[in-house]
Amino acid sequence: MDYEAILFEVSDHVATITLNRPERMNAFSEALLTEWADAIMRCQDDDDVRVVLITGAGRAFCAGADLKAQGDDDYALQQHRGPGERRNSLRYSVHRVPQALEYLDKPYIAAVNGAAVGAGMDMVSMADIRIASDQARFGMSYVNVALIPGDGGAWLLPRLVGKQKAFDLIWNGTIFGADEALEMGYLFKVVPHESLMEEARAYAEKLAAGPPIAIQLAKQLVRRSETLPFMEALNAAQHAMTIVQSTEDSKEGPQAFREKRAPNFTGH
Repeated sequence: MDYEAILFEVSDHVATITLNRPERMNAFSEALLTEWADAIMRCQDDDDVRVVLITGAGRAFCAGADLKAQGDDDYALQQHRGPGERRNSLRYSVHRVPQALEYLDKPYIAAVNGAAVGAGMDMVSMADIRIASDQARFGMSYVNVALIPGDGGAWLLPRLVGKQKAFDLIWNGTIFGADEALEMGYLFKVVPHESLMEEARAYAEKLAAGPPIAIQLAKQLVRRSETLPFMEALNAAQHAMTIVQSTEDSKEGPQAFREKRAPNFTGH
């Protein structure tokens, strides 16, 4: 697929997806959502990609739904449609991104360069690691237009900041800054705006230099363990450990330690 609404590049085992509608604060369009989901699936299928970095062009990460859009292709509120027409409107549009992410077992890092509001904040919440510019702003702004979190926010946010804080953010639609987001545990790190991509890229490259099979299985294990009883989680860990112990990387790691050198993990 040729991309127009996003930029996509791979270097040093890191894929960078840049939402590229800066004139609309990277708000959703049919092309943006289709290309975003496609790029995620492409990263999953490409063994050369070990880490995925997502960011936005311009002054916003993502403004979510394009409330100024005219026409169906921009996924505005679409009140003119009947319930029957709207019943799959999310499933076959914006939900394609979280659906694709459910299959992505590689680290997915958000470099939040600016505003991430409404569904844009939901998209940030889907990341495994969130690194933000000190100019980033967040808000579950659905309530301000009489809507509810439609893109996973009601499931994701309580798991990140706790149920009570999630209710407060969702019910009030308050816009808050990066420092407050860090304090509530929503962000991993806040960095100066001018060094955001450098810092996020350095973190991504550090993960990309690690053993990819172990990192991917660890991500799967964390996800599964959220819904498993403890004994079943232990059994899942045993199965994953059996796999990683059969890899060449599991031999390379101890060998490099003994030889006092950096390991060369190949993903085999």
